[in-house]
Amino acid sequence: MFPSDRSRLFARLSEAVGRRCAIDLRGLAVFRMAVGFVVVADLLARSRDLVAFYTDSGVLLRRALASDYSGIYSIHTLSGDAWFQALLFVVAGMFALMLIVGYRTRTATVVSWLLLLSLRARNPMIFNSGDDLLGLLLFWGIFLPLGERWSVDARRIDRDRSTVVSLASLGILVQVLLVYVTNAVHKSRSEEWMSGEALAMVYQADQYTVRLGDFFASYPALLEWLTAAWLWLLVLSPLLLLLTGARRAMLTTMFVGVHLGIALTMNIATFPLVSIAAMLVYYPPSVWEWLTRLLTRTGVLDRTRSLRDRLPTLGSAVTLPTDATARLDGVGAALDRGRAAVSLVVPYLFLVLVLTSAAADVGYASVPEPGEEVLEVTETDQDWAMFAPDPVRTTRWYAAPGRLEDGRMVDTLHESDVIFDPGAGTNDSFRRPDDVEGTYPSARFHKYLVNVQFADNDNHRSYLANYLCDRWNRRHDTTVETVSIWALSERTDPYNGTVISERKSRLIEYDCSGPLVQE
Repeated sequence: MFPSDRSRLFARLSEAVGRRCAIDLRGLAVFRMAVGFVVVADLLARSRDLVAFYTDSGVLLRRALASDYSGIYSIHTLSGDAWFQALLFVVAGMFALMLIVGYRTRTATVVSWLLLLSLRARNPMIFNSGDDLLGLLLFWGIFLPLGERWSVDARRIDRDRSTVVSLASLGILVQVLLVYVTNAVHKSRSEEWMSGEALAMVYQADQYTVRLGDFFASYPALLEWLTAAWLWLLVLSPLLLLLTGARRAMLTTMFVGVHLGIALTMNIATFPLVSIAAMLVYYPPSVWEWLTRLLTRTGVLDRTRSLRDRLPTLGSAVTLPTDATARLDGVGAALDRGRAAVSLVVPYLFLVLVLTSAAADVGYASVPEPGEEVLEVTETDQDWAMFAPDPVRTTRWYAAPGRLEDGRMVDTLHESDVIFDPGAGTNDSFRRPDDVEGTYPSARFHKYLVNVQFADNDNHRSYLANYLCDRWNRRHDTTVETVSIWALSERTDPYNGTVISERKSRLIEYDCSGPLVQE
């Protein structure tokens, strides 16, 4: 092969790789807005349980956190008061709004990521795969030009390009793809998924089903077909990176459609919304051209630009002496060189780390100890075994009967006088609620209660019981003396509705006047 032939081949190969790794800047702008909106929605949802999960009046006191978890670094642990946590939530919300409008975008992205890490460290018992993915999207967003289009920052960016091709763009595309590829591997090792029965089992777990979920649960044959379709889509997920143009757009839309379906049928916190935001980076320029024409035709783009242009530019009225300007130009040039180096080295290192971590997640590799430490600190390790290899097939709910000082029994979990006691030994001692999902105060509480039941650290059972005691006694005149926490479950045949098994187990019998941690 002649040198000219090699050059042409290399150029064609580079062009092909570049087309597949490129992300449209307008797509990044919509991605930025979507991630910002998800952060705001997540904060609003978490605020419902702010006292329960993030204060010293909740389920995990700071001294308990420090005792049970070593090496915890979190700004949320500086105070156990509700007002302080609320202040941090407001600050996080402000930076999320900055992210949405694209003002000081990189700073907003960094701070949003750090505050999410801090929030996670404050209570590790309530985080799920959606939180993991949100943190990863913010992390990769730090190294991407999220504010170069459709933003306040775009006014001061003079760069003539429509797409970005970089290690960071490859990194976020690969990161999103790894969620589906590794999950496909986990599901391929499951008899239930390969036989087509998995979704019929999952939709019998009433703690997850909402809205249209109960409708689909009544049609197991349809769910078998959907199981096969979802498996095939997961297997085909590498085509997200390999395809371009309209074919990539069609495949991306299929994944978005699946996540919309999950949002309409299951309550799994923010995971569907985060996943939809993640898929936006895969849409090709043709989609954003169509959206731009639509926004221009309807006048939305012009009105938005007019509003943006009326905003004051920070520092525009400040005039510096010539020598000071020269010194600042030198500092700025040095900073630019440093940022350029970081934008190459860090994405490269983390691309290698996340690929290795994903391979380790499915048993094909192991991560060296220094790499594990970096992944753990930055919360970028990969674990995408959602509903796999063993799908959820059991309906679970919890009861926390408490005995008051006057001898009455109450429901301390829901602060209600209506109570059934799983420990009473009567026919009413095992009663499946009509709406199991509704027995959980929130999706976060669902995650927390399941983790309390199955966590290796049994101290969390005492922490929960102590919280229930304290909460009841703060709000009611008649104090509660003892609390029992019960885990109940029922497994139902998805095809004929018959009950296969019923189980109940007492997690703890807690003396409200005793020490914090009890056996």
